[in-house]
Amino acid sequence: MEKILLVIGDGSEVLDTMVPYFRLGEEYKVVVAAPEKRTYHLVQHELAADWDITVERPGYHLDSDIAFRDANSDEYVALVLPGGRAPEYLRYDPDLIRIVKDFFAKGKPVASICHGIEILAAADVIRGLEITTIPKCRFDAEVCGAKYLDQPVVTSGNLVSARGKKDISPWMRAFVDTLRQG
Repeated sequence: MEKILLVIGDGSEVLDTMVPYFRLGEEYKVVVAAPEKRTYHLVQHELAADWDITVERPGYHLDSDIAFRDANSDEYVALVLPGGRAPEYLRYDPDLIRIVKDFFAKGKPVASICHGIEILAAADVIRGLEITTIPKCRFDAEVCGAKYLDQPVVTSGNLVSARGKKDISPWMRAFVDTLRQG
């Protein structure tokens, strides 16, 4: 069975992580990668009428199958980058950046949602691409040379990006279509 690499860390958003985990798991072996092989704490985000920012609450736990340093991109057909707060620190992991750059160099499908764009920006792989993400991450994309589009889902080259969890269904539909064309 072909394998897909799903990136997580403490603070990965529950829906951004679990929907691709289960949806892609219908047709592929989903391998969870993180800084270390251990249990990670996912979080759930919601907009509250009386808050100016997103409210974050503890969510599920998820075990990683492999540490980034041990992941060989040649073993995987695609890469998924969920959002949440995790990308804020994952983008500094040199092994993850190596993996991301390799997926782009080989033109393999990559899915990114919400804050996942921060990892792509740090890897300097979105220059010249059209992308979407949540509006508060627009700067991360544009300062790194991408063109931001305020659309639910954007496919540009090998990248399928989505704004946020309200766009998960069309994001997964577009990503699965990309994988099938592969």
